[in-house]
Amino acid sequence: MRRLRIGFLSTANIGRKNWKAVFHSGNAVVSAVASRDPERARRFVQECQAQAPFETAPAAFGDYADVLASREVDAVYIPLPTGRRKEWVVRAAQARKHVLCEKPCAIRTADLGEMIAACKKSGVQFMDGVMFMHNRRLERIREALGRADSIGPIKRITSQFSFAGSEEFLRGNIRAQSDLEPLGCLGDLGWYCIRFALWALRWQLPRRIEARALSQTQAGVPLELSAELIFDGGVSSGFYCSFLTVYRQWADVSGVKGHLRVPDFVLPAAGSHVAFEVNGHLVKTDESAPAQDVSMICKFANQVLSGELNDEWPMWALKTQQVTDACYEAARRNGGVEL
Repeated sequence: MRRLRIGFLSTANIGRKNWKAVFHSGNAVVSAVASRDPERARRFVQECQAQAPFETAPAAFGDYADVLASREVDAVYIPLPTGRRKEWVVRAAQARKHVLCEKPCAIRTADLGEMIAACKKSGVQFMDGVMFMHNRRLERIREALGRADSIGPIKRITSQFSFAGSEEFLRGNIRAQSDLEPLGCLGDLGWYCIRFALWALRWQLPRRIEARALSQTQAGVPLELSAELIFDGGVSSGFYCSFLTVYRQWADVSGVKGHLRVPDFVLPAAGSHVAFEVNGHLVKTDESAPAQDVSMICKFANQVLSGELNDEWPMWALKTQQVTDACYEAARRNGGVEL
């Protein structure tokens, strides 16, 4: 069976998780890894191979461009800092490599539009790395939301994604640095809250957004932010994201007749065995379903190997980026913006 050959641009820690996801996918392999430090790339390959060994060890490069030039690479996974993603997504597309890009995909919507356009022009697939979108649980949640007798028309969506970063994190982690991750907790955590709300409302965009940066760095990087999204039809969604608050990752949907709650909507607490609540009753999903990170890689590889492009995946990313940008602008103004 043909397997998609994926090259990693960067040795970021999240790549270790996705290395294992590729290993367990059954339809993909890691064929190359690049870092600006070739020794770091070699060490990353050795350490990951020790835990999840591919039959052929991936090549280690000291330049991202070497991965794009490799004939042993069909697609690239890009977990580079947000401030550097646009260049390498565009270059990957020009090299006709399919793209799996970490989130937030870009600093601003215009940049992401250029990235997606470059992929479309070269006929390559673009997907952002939001794992929960590929969890079997989401299909069951959609079914529950669609039952008029259980939830009814949606009126309100709320969510929170937060963790309390250490002093060292706040001082030195790139997620608090304005040049690399200017969207801070909004891009790192709020992206998931926004994505869930847009998905639940079948990709309807809000007409107005109000947001407040409750805490930020001197350079204006959000460390704690709350936002309110106002949709047509009397529907609203509020979320809170923070690098300063205890670890929480829940989402709640309230309808005219009932409510649905997901206590761990981003990172399931029990691996592939996940559940949610409808009107206070636990609903369990298929225990045999693959973990969401593995499912994401499987779907990406299957799509690329099919020879056809999925146009929905870039749309998901672009709409999420639009709302993220509007939240950032509203917070910067300490008020609201019309979308």
